Amino acid sequence: MNNVYRIIDANVNRISEGLRTLEDFFRFASPDNQLDEKLRNLRHLVREALKEFDGLMISSRESLNDNGLILSQSSDIDRRSSRKEFVSANFKRIEEALRSVEENLKLTGKNDKSKLIESIRFSVYELEKQALSKLIKNLPTGIYCITAEEFSKGRSNLFVAKEMISAGIKVIQYREKEERKSRKVMLEECREIRKMTLDAGAFFIVNDYLDIALLSDADGIHCGQTDLLVSDIRQLSSDLMIGVSTETPEQGEKAVSDGADYIGIGPVFKTGTKKDAAEPVGLNYLKYAAENIKIPFVAIGGIKEHNLDQVLRTGTSSIAIITDITEANDIKAKISALNKVIDKYNKITE
Repeated sequence: MNNVYRIIDANVNRISEGLRTLEDFFRFASPDNQLDEKLRNLRHLVREALKEFDGLMISSRESLNDNGLILSQSSDIDRRSSRKEFVSANFKRIEEALRSVEENLKLTGKNDKSKLIESIRFSVYELEKQALSKLIKNLPTGIYCITAEEFSKGRSNLFVAKEMISAGIKVIQYREKEERKSRKVMLEECREIRKMTLDAGAFFIVNDYLDIALLSDADGIHCGQTDLLVSDIRQLSSDLMIGVSTETPEQGEKAVSDGADYIGIGPVFKTGTKKDAAEPVGLNYLKYAAENIKIPFVAIGGIKEHNLDQVLRTGTSSIAIITDITEANDIKAKISALNKVIDKYNKITE
């Protein structure tokens, strides 16, 4: 029976350590007060539930003779390459340890305690789902807004971004060029927009500049065909959402195989926003993407209120709209009008 308490002791320590590690993560690295509190409460619940075994567990402990220590120090399997892997690994550690405690308690005749640990295990499964959903970034559908200060009627990027957020926009891309602003100023603006989007629960994506995306703690970066490769970006950040501009199905399929999180498709219509914009790709590529591309895609280029329904009919659910919004006298009213077009289409196709 002594070995049973040794097993329980080792696994209770794993549970407590795993929960404490996740508490710290959701307190400091990725703040979420609710998750932090739930994890802390579970840790105390486990300790309290098994408090009567403290003496037996400690007396059976043989930490220095544990073969697991030698195996752990000589293994590379515990490496973590991303926050998602870090969180997932700690939850798995907790869940496996809970199951071990649950089964070994049956050998001591403490079936009531075993059932309590079982209920805690199922609570941890639910917490894992909540925690990973917080880390897995899915591109919102609907309007994907992009800043364009030179097409904003003299209004700043910060003003326009604030108006977009007030209108309920859930994703904003910061687009600016070095010939117009220094990187220092761009970083300052991105940090301000990052604060706004965090407060509103909106995504923030930086166009082109990986350093600014990282320094401003953006959710993602959007790159063109001649910018950094997805694999290069992943070396510097495993957490950034990566979008890639594409003009052909071949480029789209390559972006998928390279590991992009989403692709931009365009310009769909003729656009004057980008001086080096390619010829319009039309609607066929969007139809192809809706049927064949397995990651989210965003239609972009020349899309306005009067042609939005054409884009929607291809099966596209994320639409980047730039000057129709940034040049509007009333940005919130324009976004409301665009959303009405989307809502009307969705009701028709339901």
